[in-house]
Amino acid sequence: MITWEELENAVNNCTRCPLCEGRHNVVLGTGNRNSDILFVGEGPGYHEDMEGEPFVGAAGHLLDKMLASIGLSRKEIYIANVVKCRPPSNRDPLPEEYNVCLNWLRWQYVLIQPQIVVCLGRIAAKALIEPEFRITRDRGKWYYKKGVDFTATFHPSALLRDESKKRPAWEYFKAIKERLDNIKKIN
Repeated sequence: MITWEELENAVNNCTRCPLCEGRHNVVLGTGNRNSDILFVGEGPGYHEDMEGEPFVGAAGHLLDKMLASIGLSRKEIYIANVVKCRPPSNRDPLPEEYNVCLNWLRWQYVLIQPQIVVCLGRIAAKALIEPEFRITRDRGKWYYKKGVDFTATFHPSALLRDESKKRPAWEYFKAIKERLDNIKKIN
């Protein structure tokens, strides 16, 4: 079993794909390493690359508000990304990039042992739930995989681009919180 320290060292020295060439910082993740819930985005943007922490830009501020609306904070959850280095010009990570990086996320998953994984956006959902996942069609559905509940919702940056998606996303965050509360009652 790998430790957090070993994982951080390995990821910080990773050169398995070309994304490492343009990074300023590796963005492993942040939050409660014993959380029952893991949020996964696609990859770091400019601000995340500069600070070495996921979701610190405008999308991160919106995510914080959404979490607060259901009584959660970053201190209670863990946030990671599918890829740990920023794709050039904030483009979507390519499957060959996120398939290489998924091993790092798998180790985070093993160390955290979440009960719920929430994919933020289609890239994370395609990588973790189903390659044919369509965010407009499949968001809000629950998938049970190896004892863990997986689901997906809009990425916060999509909500910033399209205000009409905010209400459905906030409503779905309530369903996520309800599922989390039910799991905590059982445990």
